[in-house]
Amino acid sequence: MTDAVSQTGAVSARTQKLQARLKSRYAREARFKWAGRGAIAVALVFLAVLLGSIVMQGYTAFYAHTVTLPVYMDPARIDRAYPQGANYELMVAEQQLARMGVVDDADGTKADAMRKLLSSELKFISADRIRSQPGLIGKTLPIASPLSDDAEMYLKGKITRATPEDQRRVSNQQMEWLDAMKKDGVIRAHFNTAMFTNGDSTQPELAGVLGAVIGSALMLMVTAIIAIPVGVFAAVWLEEYAPRNKLTAIIEVNINNLAAVPSIVYGLLGLALFINFLHLPRASPMVGGLVLALMALPTIIIATRSALKAVPPSIREAALAMGASRTQTVFQHVLPLAMPGVMTGSIIAMAHALGETAPLLLIGMISFVPGITAAIDAPAGALPSLIYIWENASERAFHERTAAAILVLLAFMIVMNAAAIVVRRRFERRW
Repeated sequence: MTDAVSQTGAVSARTQKLQARLKSRYAREARFKWAGRGAIAVALVFLAVLLGSIVMQGYTAFYAHTVTLPVYMDPARIDRAYPQGANYELMVAEQQLARMGVVDDADGTKADAMRKLLSSELKFISADRIRSQPGLIGKTLPIASPLSDDAEMYLKGKITRATPEDQRRVSNQQMEWLDAMKKDGVIRAHFNTAMFTNGDSTQPELAGVLGAVIGSALMLMVTAIIAIPVGVFAAVWLEEYAPRNKLTAIIEVNINNLAAVPSIVYGLLGLALFINFLHLPRASPMVGGLVLALMALPTIIIATRSALKAVPPSIREAALAMGASRTQTVFQHVLPLAMPGVMTGSIIAMAHALGETAPLLLIGMISFVPGITAAIDAPAGALPSLIYIWENASERAFHERTAAAILVLLAFMIVMNAAAIVVRRRFERRW
């Protein structure tokens, strides 16, 4: 009887220990889950702060203000033979002051202050109208023009009266004039189409991203034409044809190492090889595409090899058993089945190349390129280098455009990564 009681107690003690261990195990698992959730929450908070700060700084660049004023084309100040030589900005400023009942100073100080609220684009708009229609001289016609960057900053709330007058570029008097013109309806806000239709400019209110977008597109085209075929064929050879020896082992190790090389090293290589040795055009999409192709190759090769490895060996064995050659097996059976992974890796490599800045700076794509370039051998800009240039500009209006350009670049990268996910899910096969 005593032995039975002791055995029952021992079993009960072991059960309690097992239950305690099980409870401890479940507690550790719960803590791990909460730690994972906490890590995700922290990452989401940092992402929200980053995106929020960019959006708050850059959303104002997506709208602009236009001033529309009736302008008397004074024949005494406009030369019919050379209309672009007239000082349209001063003429418009003096007429606007007169309409507002403001008497100009003897030295023209107030007219000059009003002129500074108008964009320099006004003189080109007016001169083009007169050049195309000389009969407008002596008549009054409405002229719509952008405001200057300082006036834009005030109307967007980036310059306020809370800042002492001697520490801002818009005086109290200029603020009163802007408020009066906005109240009269001659200043209107609208979507900033110039942000997407203009190239770079020294005037912030006229600067746009179209030239940089086209430059980036040309670079990615060169990168894709070179990197994707070379990377895919290199991966196919390494995975399907190369003998397993020390040479291929060295090649594989170096490919993995090249994927971790800092991008600035590729920029130095491009500067030495493509510009200094081969004398290709500096700051051109051709050179940029070649440099980015070198950088994208390791990623494409690694992704393609992983996709080829994921194809079951039974596919190869079945094709060979039906009499297919090795090349037919690879290119008609294995590679098509691996294509979703190949396409995903290629798109991700292109998205990575799109956001690179350091290699582009070293090959000269940091220079100011006005207008829009549509040739791969001509100097052009790119979105990452344009962001770098604008952020280092002294004018405050360029800083909001920097954030807007970052949003445009992020949109392109999100679209490319989303395309990779869609391609993966659309064509992926599970074995």
